[in-house]
Amino acid sequence: MMATSRGTARFLWAAVSVVFVETIITGLALAPAVLFIHWQSTWPLSTWIRLTLASLAFAPVYLVCAISLMAYSALATRALGWRTPADVALPLRDFSWPVLDWGRYLMTIHVVRVFAGPAFRSTTIWNWYMRLNGARVGRDVWVNSLSLMDHNLLEFADGVVIGSDAHVSGHVVEHGILKTAPVRLGRNTLIGIGSVIGIGVESGDGVQVGALSVVPKFATLDAGGVYVGVPVVRLH
Repeated sequence: MMATSRGTARFLWAAVSVVFVETIITGLALAPAVLFIHWQSTWPLSTWIRLTLASLAFAPVYLVCAISLMAYSALATRALGWRTPADVALPLRDFSWPVLDWGRYLMTIHVVRVFAGPAFRSTTIWNWYMRLNGARVGRDVWVNSLSLMDHNLLEFADGVVIGSDAHVSGHVVEHGILKTAPVRLGRNTLIGIGSVIGIGVESGDGVQVGALSVVPKFATLDAGGVYVGVPVVRLH
């Protein structure tokens, strides 16, 4: 009973803390928009002109706020130590601190990908955010998917391409157990549209994974291979 009470207390603290941190982060990210609205309201212009200028400013102000959100979120998780623990198997019901840190880390990633991801995915700015948030991302990497989680467990070498809606993460939950392992993709690896990459997967250089394929957890893909299917098999 005592262990259950402690677990519940830890969960409540984690929930309150992540809401508090996200409130601060989003407030700071929205500050440029709030300041701009206040500033333009003081212009000695007619209401219609001010509204027109405010409408035209929406896109650049949104981009500034989105970049701010990415930066503040990544810096906050780094400072607070919210990360996905590597190579663990932990029961969710215990609400241990590593599990709660993982949950809070994923929550911050989710907020960023909802509000900033659509504008910046498949750009160098998105790569910058992932690096700042713990991922190891090489040069000329293109991530055209928002379904990447556990950034600190992702390692992409130079030239990796992640297709639209591909799912890559360092965790899986099986029978109430959180299991984690890093995902390492070699140079010039191509992950096709809508594919799923399991935890602990490692690929050699030049690997191609076809669209809508599933790479099982802890699989090793040989360099230069072409893999397709559910689960994947090597074509050549």
